[in-house]
Amino acid sequence: GSEDTWMDRGIWDILSTCIVALLTVLPSTMKVRITVLVFLCLVFILLLGRSECFKKRGPMVTAKVFLDIRIGDQDVGRIVIGLFGKVVPKTVKNFMALAAGEFEYSYKGSKFHRVIKDFVIQGGDITTGDGNGGISIYGNTFPDENFKLKHYGTGWVSMANAGPDTNGSQFFIIMSKASWLDGKHVVFGKVIEGMSVVHGIELQQTDDNLPLKDCIIVNSGTIHVKEPFVVEVDDW
Repeated sequence: GSEDTWMDRGIWDILSTCIVALLTVLPSTMKVRITVLVFLCLVFILLLGRSECFKKRGPMVTAKVFLDIRIGDQDVGRIVIGLFGKVVPKTVKNFMALAAGEFEYSYKGSKFHRVIKDFVIQGGDITTGDGNGGISIYGNTFPDENFKLKHYGTGWVSMANAGPDTNGSQFFIIMSKASWLDGKHVVFGKVIEGMSVVHGIELQQTDDNLPLKDCIIVNSGTIHVKEPFVVEVDDW
């Protein structure tokens, strides 16, 4: 959230008290008053620079997942997705477990089956491979966790579904802001490395949104995040 910390409130209280006190006791010449005010403004700016007001606002990346991609017969690189485990812990747990192959099913060997340029690449159907399947670690499907995160723009990662509360294993990466999906799909991550690989999938020739060359996840897994970090968003 964006609430001021006790330290920020303390800074405001101290400085406002100092201003009132100084303007009361100092000589009333305009020159002195202006000098004091300029000095106090500089102090205020320096203190604010250390406060929460200037720190990044947004969801915290608590873990990462990697997807190694092959297009046709060519290995094209790795996509790394930062996951927001404090915002959507259940959704993130599902994605991480499937990436790591902790259960019967895994993202390894699955493909991106739906590609629409300037909009989306979609994958994660680990049962049928054509967009009609998928399964979660909680059962066939699990409910929408929340819609706190939005489809802010290129690289944000969201759960595909067949309607409310039908999350499984399918996910998509958006190629541009898609606010009409807000409140309908659970956003849980953002691509933080490998957008060139994502765009390589996006630019594949397709037939009815199906890539003509298979875009396979040849390997997947989790990456430990030693120090969680913020992905900045404007309206957090």
